Amino acid sequence: MNIIQILFWFLSVVAIFSALMVITSKNPVYSVLWLIVTFFAISGHYILLNAQFLAIVNIIVYAGAIMVLFLFVIMLMNLNKETEPQKNRWLKMAGAVAGGCLLLVFVAALKGAGLKDQEAMVNEGDIGLIKNLGKELFTTYVVPFEISSILFLSAMVGAVVIGKKE
Repeated sequence: MNIIQILFWFLSVVAIFSALMVITSKNPVYSVLWLIVTFFAISGHYILLNAQFLAIVNIIVYAGAIMVLFLFVIMLMNLNKETEPQKNRWLKMAGAVAGGCLLLVFVAALKGAGLKDQEAMVNEGDIGLIKNLGKELFTTYVVPFEISSILFLSAMVGAVVIGKKE
């Protein structure tokens, strides 16, 4: 076993464990913190696949900005056990049955996927490098890129105008 396989299995165990902790944590703040650990483990998988740009974007956007917003909303809502409505036994059982059905659909969909024939290029080639992404973005897709930047600029100006006090 080489170091890449060891890192892959370690990151996989961390991602699965932290994802399970997200859904089983009683405290919503701990759940968000476990979700940040999950995003870091997924970013580690991106690095192993030689997709450094995706790893950095995942850390900056999801583990950074989105999780800060989640924490802000959770703190703002001030969730208490007294304010949360109690769910009866039938509702919990219906949720478990629905989750089991979804798991069966996923297993049936992935059963004939034929993933054994495909193999990822690890540490080979230059598919996930930022240099190639920038080259494609600013040559082939420069017009859609500039249109989206104008759209973001107009949304920012609109947000400033709406938020401005009279």
